[in-house]
Amino acid sequence: MLLTELLRMRVVEVDGTEVGRVVDARFRIDAQGGARLVGLIVSPHTRAPFLGYERAALDEPLVLDRFLRWLHRGSFLVDWPDVRRLDDDGLHLREGYERRPSTLP
Repeated sequence: MLLTELLRMRVVEVDGTEVGRVVDARFRIDAQGGARLVGLIVSPHTRAPFLGYERAALDEPLVLDRFLRWLHRGSFLVDWPDVRRLDDDGLHLREGYERRPSTLP
């Protein structure tokens, strides 16, 4: 599967409630330099990506900072193991998944 297939994908809970769309992905670089998918960022309000501005300590222009924080309000990180399945209806989360903060340190 390609990352572009995940982006903007509908995200639903076990009961079918839509909680948002995939707007970004988180990867961890291993010791050999390979990237491993560890989670997905879900936004309830937009399909637009963070454009690299999800870092809490980044010094972006104030107007851009305020706009992106408003646009991505309520966004959260879902760990990859919390994904139950992917199909034509979207990305289905497992029961008891955890919403983690989407901002990077």
